[in-house]
Amino acid sequence: MDYTILGRTGLKVSVMGLGCGGPSRIGKGTGRSKEESIALIRQAIDYGINFIDTSEIYGTEKIIGIAIEGMDRESLIISTKKQTMDRITPEKVQKSLEKSLKKLGTDYIDIYHLHAVRLKDYDYLATKIVPTLQELQKEGKIRYIGITEQFISDTGHKMLQRALKDDFWDVMMVGFNMLNQSARDRVFPKTIEKNIGVLIMFAVRLALSRPNYLKQVIGQLIEKKLVNVSNINEKNLLDFLIHKDGAENIIDAAYRFCRYEPGTHVILSGTGNAEHLKSNIKSFSRPPLPQEDLIRLKNIFKNVDSISGH
Repeated sequence: MDYTILGRTGLKVSVMGLGCGGPSRIGKGTGRSKEESIALIRQAIDYGINFIDTSEIYGTEKIIGIAIEGMDRESLIISTKKQTMDRITPEKVQKSLEKSLKKLGTDYIDIYHLHAVRLKDYDYLATKIVPTLQELQKEGKIRYIGITEQFISDTGHKMLQRALKDDFWDVMMVGFNMLNQSARDRVFPKTIEKNIGVLIMFAVRLALSRPNYLKQVIGQLIEKKLVNVSNINEKNLLDFLIHKDGAENIIDAAYRFCRYEPGTHVILSGTGNAEHLKSNIKSFSRPPLPQEDLIRLKNIFKNVDSISGH
């Protein structure tokens, strides 16, 4: 496993992070037992993954707490989140954090995010809630403050563009993948300038893991004239990526595409399947995609900012 420094936090993090949300929720959403999910987390750590991301709404904090019990806490980077869809108060944030600490079995959270923030809620959260996070930071219960976007409904990153005008975000979770590369121009230049740690979500999701759905998604983009049909084979779609010197499959390409994008630090990968975990880890050990493949991908999807890939 390769490691990098998560921006201005200075934290040494694995380039692949274990995402404990998404459709799988480390197996909880796909019928796996609690014991299997615990074993998967421990297996990921054994492979060198030290970044674990969860949230109060995923229902996986307690499972993570059991999995890491007795381990060297300082060797792990734990990221969790407070949901912001409802009008939260400082008191609710404090109570939520205490619950997360208890479930995770830890005295502190390395990165505590305001989660799935909408543009219309941003100013309230920045003025009323961030000061509370800063106080909790002074108390040592939070090390760094993060924010995540609601990528499914904000595929053009409007909220993060607003957030980047402020200077109190240490880490940002950004939606980015081969199909929607708009963060490259709209988010990453500023995060690089401010040395903000960047976590990538939606690297794969449904569209890049299910061939029939991928065909449907790209077909809709073609209908809307958002992709140039001269640059894509409608029958084989993204199969040009798979060749001897390229990717082994679309999922492999998707992870490597994000892994080597300038400005990214941790690419989140969620699964409840031990074999998938091993396969995904192998992708992170492989080199960047060939330059000609990257140029072609950028050219095909350069006008797309309306989908998330979910």
